[in-house]
Amino acid sequence: MKTPFYQLFILFFISFLGFSCSSTPQLGVQSSDNPVMDNILSRKSVRKYQDKSIEPEKMDLLMRAGMAAPSGRDVRPWEFVIVNERARLDTMAASLPYAKMLTHAPCAIIVCGDSARSFYWYLDCSAAAQNILLAAESIGLGAVWTAAYPYEDRMKVVSETLELPAHILPLCVIPVGYPDGEYQPKDKSDRSKIHYNKY
Repeated sequence: MKTPFYQLFILFFISFLGFSCSSTPQLGVQSSDNPVMDNILSRKSVRKYQDKSIEPEKMDLLMRAGMAAPSGRDVRPWEFVIVNERARLDTMAASLPYAKMLTHAPCAIIVCGDSARSFYWYLDCSAAAQNILLAAESIGLGAVWTAAYPYEDRMKVVSETLELPAHILPLCVIPVGYPDGEYQPKDKSDRSKIHYNKY
């Protein structure tokens, strides 16, 4: 016995509704509606990397993204050191407590600030570092912020390893590479942190 056309239509419609609901954009899932928001919400901290070098043009994009950050009085006190020498990466990994992943990262970006140009260099450089993290996410790379500033012992390790001048201070070390494994973003949204007009 053949199934009536209207029953087939109903089955198709129900299936379509189920598919539509299940494909509603979730946190971390790309959607063409707002790719900028999708990228922000998809960012995650990646601490394990494939044994694969990063193309120079991708590193250039990360640098351009960092320098597109806002800066107080447009001073732009940032300086960036890209490290891809294994010995320097391993030296920092051995002494920085939260940067052990440098031992298998193909490179790292150290975001530094010129303290002679700005006494709030760390604010501008934080914006630059966040831009780098978001840019890495957008082009299929993994990265993670590991702090140097304000810890004097960590800053000393980075400064000595990279032979930084005294007035160039390291804010953070960002290991970068192609992610090894699956990583999911955290949903950090918390409406209790939002206040209107007064606390």
